[in-house]
Amino acid sequence: MIDEKDMLILAILRENARTPLTEIAEKLGVSESTIRKRVKTLEDEDVIKRYTVVVDPAKLGYNSVSFVGLDVEPTHFLDVAIKMTEFPEVKFVATSTGDHMIMTEVWLKDGRELGKFIAEKIGRLEGVQRVCPAVIMEKLKDSCG
Repeated sequence: MIDEKDMLILAILRENARTPLTEIAEKLGVSESTIRKRVKTLEDEDVIKRYTVVVDPAKLGYNSVSFVGLDVEPTHFLDVAIKMTEFPEVKFVATSTGDHMIMTEVWLKDGRELGKFIAEKIGRLEGVQRVCPAVIMEKLKDSCG
């Protein structure tokens, strides 16, 4: 069962996954071994799934970041979702309810590459009925969980 201390540990690690356990222990007023055990339990129970790096796409040359919603024929739904996970330009894929059946995040160099990607890759997937891109102008918050 996750308690308030676990939630505080998670908040610190979400802010910076490289925060030393000794620093977390000091902030929470407990021993480093207590934090180590709690973090290990959170990992073992798959509450913490992985540690990662968050990058700025623009600093890597990706000036066109967009959310792309896809509507597909129901018989091709899972095939299209899986195929989208195979494109290196696609950083996130989820099935959803609401406006679109599949939601993706796509990173490309510019708007021209986005148009080409939609026309030549997404649009040619069997079962795709509609592609709805929304270009991200500015990300105001980026939080993992």
